[in-house]
Amino acid sequence: MTPEVRIPTVPVTAIIAAYQRIGQTLETLKRIEACRPIPDEIIVHVDGHQTMCGDAIRQAFPEIKVFTSSESIGPGGGRNRLISEARNEWVASFDDDSFPLDADYFGRVAALFAKYPEAAILRAAIYHQGESINPDRGSAEWVADFIGCGCAYRRSVFLKTSGYVPLTVAYGMEEVDIGLRLVANGHKILKTPWLRVYHDTRLRHHANPDIVAASIANRALLAFLRYPVSLWPVGAVQCLGRIRFLLKQGRSEGIWQGIGMIPRYIWSKRQLRRPLSCASVIAFLKLRRQPVQLESQG
Repeated sequence: MTPEVRIPTVPVTAIIAAYQRIGQTLETLKRIEACRPIPDEIIVHVDGHQTMCGDAIRQAFPEIKVFTSSESIGPGGGRNRLISEARNEWVASFDDDSFPLDADYFGRVAALFAKYPEAAILRAAIYHQGESINPDRGSAEWVADFIGCGCAYRRSVFLKTSGYVPLTVAYGMEEVDIGLRLVANGHKILKTPWLRVYHDTRLRHHANPDIVAASIANRALLAFLRYPVSLWPVGAVQCLGRIRFLLKQGRSEGIWQGIGMIPRYIWSKRQLRRPLSCASVIAFLKLRRQPVQLESQG
């Protein structure tokens, strides 16, 4: 009798925020399950009552736990649910169209969290369609923010925050907001090219007028929710900077929509306002401009 081959595992939960992209979601899960060691838990949240996507995952991967929402809570709301449900302290996060480039990705996540106990989040190097993929160097630096499609959370620290503000279109808000609150409370975010994630997109959807509009309004929302009143002018300058960037990129459609939605948008979220100190916000903005380099960890 041939002995059963035991697949090595690591105490990491892999989470995937999914929506309508069934084929890409299944490919992401396939890539994750091909890693060695494999995370000992993989869980998925399917947003917006997309039952076809949820059913396809359950059929192809019956061992994977799938959570669904009857309404749209956005990727941030989905990650809130997934991190809460995870059984492991280390939680590796992906979108439905992103996956690890290296077979030992999850072993590297565990090694980095063990080496840097002060790191609340690990930020991977993320590559898109058509981009050259750099070597997995052992350099690292402390940074101010991260990207949810290629990062890993220390669950206990994340749960001490109020989590992501659930927004259907969250560009410019969700990860920046979490990073700002973590840094303000003395936590750290480690960025390293030793973790590499492939995001299977060319980001053409960023030209969608609704996304253009949200990317402006979300910057105003972030300033309203987290900045003291004395720094609201900084938030206004950030909005203007975003508009200039969009114009340079030829993404003019949606700009006026974004400007016009700001008053009612921030009013609808007024109960979530928890301003941070002026010093905390300034320290965060400084860290965004000037990351702190660390010694090689490889």
